[in-house]
Parts: sequence; C-alpha cells; structure tokens
Amino acid sequence: MAPALTALLWDVDGTLAETEFEGHRVAFNRSFAAAGLPWRWDRPTYARLLAVSGGHERIASFLQQAEGRTPDPGRVEELQRHKQTLYTELVRQGGLALRPGVGRLVLAAAAAGLRQGIVTTSGRSAVTSLLEGAPPGVARAFEFWICGEDVARKKPDPEAYRLALQRLEAGDRGVLVLEDSLAGLEAASGAGLPCLVCLSVASREQPASAFSAARAVVENLEEAEGGIVVRKGPACPGHQVTLSWLQRLLDLP
Repeated sequence: MAPALTALLWDVDGTLAETEFEGHRVAFNRSFAAAGLPWRWDRPTYARLLAVSGGHERIASFLQQAEGRTPDPGRVEELQRHKQTLYTELVRQGGLALRPGVGRLVLAAAAAGLRQGIVTTSGRSAVTSLLEGAPPGVARAFEFWICGEDVARKKPDPEAYRLALQRLEAGDRGVLVLEDSLAGLEAASGAGLPCLVCLSVASREQPASAFSAARAVVENLEEAEGGIVVRKGPACPGHQVTLSWLQRLLDLP
C-alpha cells in the first residue's frame, strides 16, 4: 500500500519562480559590468551554463573556459557576492513573482498539515529575497531551508535531499519532491525520493524522455485555460495540480 503524502520538498529556481533568465542571469551580467569585465551572458549561453549548479561554480567554470586558466578564488567570490546583492535588488523591485499555482499549493499543503521544506542550490540570501515578496503565509509554510551553503556537493548530487530527510526525521515515506530540472530530478532520485517535474523556461525544451525517472512531468501547477498539460503521468483533471493528484503520484509503482 502506498504511503500517505506527508511532506513536500520544493526546489526554488525554476520551480517556485522563474528566476533564472530574468533574475540570476541579469544579476550575473550586471556584476560583470560593475567589475569592468567584457562578458554578457545571453539566453542561449546562460541556458548552457545552467548545467553547472551554483552561482560560484558557474562563474568559476566560465572564467576557466574564457581565460584558459584557473580563476583566482577571491575574484570569483567577489563577483558572486556582488551578483547576490544585485539579485536581491532585482527581486525587491518586484519583477520575480511565484509561478502560477505555487502559492496556492504551498498554502493548501500547510492547511492539510503537510510538512514542507526548501531544497536549493541557491544561497540563503537569494531565497530570503524571493520569499519576502511572496503572498502572506507562504514563507512561514516552509519548516526548513537547505541552501547551497549548507552542502559540500550541490545538485545533481543527492546530498541536499539526504540532509532534508534528516531534518524531517521521519524517513522517506510520504515525501514528494517538486523540481524543474534534470539536475534536480537526479538529486531527488539519488536520495530515493519520488519527484514531480514542473518544467520551467530553462527545461521546457527537453524531451519528456529525459525525465523518465520522474513520477510525472507537467508544464505548470496551474493553467488559466485548457487544463494542466501533463507530459508524463496520470491525467490531471481541471486547471490545478491538487494534493489529491500529488497523492496519486505516490500511488504509482
């Protein structure tokens, strides 16, 4: 018999909000400009760089390739520090809202007594900035955050999800992960956790077959017209992903 749904673990970038292209990418570019560097990451370039998890790691990887030598760690740290400040400013300007259906589902889960946590490669300051602008009650619904600085190895390594299970102190039964990317899915699967993939702008061009390890793949948690588009998994009636539908995912073999 399948376990009852007891906890949701949420990724942030691409899952809670579409932060990557018009948030993080813009902040990286502004950090480069402020440092007098010539590089500006366009959308195709940034899409490729998303294969590298973590902002610090992304900058280091890019500089290594662009300059042909290992970058100075202090220089990378300063670029990333300034980028985080610029990202916070962007979020506070109100340009990055939660994705459709996210706030509703978080609050519904909280009302039903489900435990919820955040598991992300982003830094704690970036998560704080995003949730400060979320609808009332959303930030309080998350019992804990596992952020990039809390782990030695970021996604696709499963370390962050294993740490989340330790925080839950209840084993992995009844836990469902919500992710948007292949790296996130791999991390969840590596920790033995079932995963719903809600495709983001960054991952929507991937074929459904790439997410074969997911229990289901949808394009959004909520659709104004036409109903939920399910690329993989059981049909989702109506215009919203609901807790009862999430329970169905745990019922799948």
